[in-house]
Amino acid sequence: MNNSVNNSMNKPVVAYLGLGLMGLPMALRLLDAGYTVHVWNRSRDKLAPALAKGAVAAATPRAACEAADITLMCLLNAGVVESVVFGKDGAAEASRSDKVLIDHSSMRPDKTREYARRLCEANGMQWVDAPVSGGVAGAQNGSLAIMCGGEVDAYERVKPVMAAYGANINLMGTSGAGQVTKLCNQLIVGSNLAVLAEAVRLAQNAGVDAAMLPKALAGGFADSKPLQIFVPRMVNGFEHVLASSNTMLKDLDTALDLARETETPLPISGLAAQLLRLLAARGEGENEPTVLADLYRKPK
Repeated sequence: MNNSVNNSMNKPVVAYLGLGLMGLPMALRLLDAGYTVHVWNRSRDKLAPALAKGAVAAATPRAACEAADITLMCLLNAGVVESVVFGKDGAAEASRSDKVLIDHSSMRPDKTREYARRLCEANGMQWVDAPVSGGVAGAQNGSLAIMCGGEVDAYERVKPVMAAYGANINLMGTSGAGQVTKLCNQLIVGSNLAVLAEAVRLAQNAGVDAAMLPKALAGGFADSKPLQIFVPRMVNGFEHVLASSNTMLKDLDTALDLARETETPLPISGLAAQLLRLLAARGEGENEPTVLADLYRKPK
């Protein structure tokens, strides 16, 4: 028996539901790590890259889940998650209770807790909410930050699987805690992008080459991944959108809802959300938040 077969036999069988921008590179890294991976996606053509690497196509989420010990998914929003898990032939219809579902989607913490409870009542499966940060590049190179919520035993069981594409994996608390942590991440990133847009325009209007800001500020207190990644895109433009303003706005609005429920003031994040809402009103919602810098461009 060759080493790759041996490697697969020593690992749990996994399933991946939703091979979109994030799900596909995660699934590919699982395959590269020697896992047997059953895959399902609503658009069947998106399965091709994973199938070419040896993944097994599943006809339904239920079929994928029944074939696996651990099921993972990364889906657009709570509505899609509910459909895939609780709809006809969904994961909740899978038999056996000794399974764990890892949800990398981003949604409201209360929705996560509701879905975790419903899934456990349906078939006994445990649910770990595990939103991620690091984007497509992070999924491709295995450097994602993964913020988890759930029971300790379920987390310990799935952590080695997530290590195939995550470098910083933490259990933040019980169900929903991962989603709360992701909202904190989005508050920081969204507010940072809004301020970076102002810094770019201030530098340019004052006669300083804004393209030099990432180099000049590297290693100082203002340094950050958003500074290094997004300021060059604000200055020079870009060909491909890394993440949409609408997605960031959705997350900030969710955070603001949670802030109202917990009586937490979020004045800076609220302003960042309104700026993104302005982009959406101008038809730029599917563009990335770096175009915030265009709001401050002087008229010619």
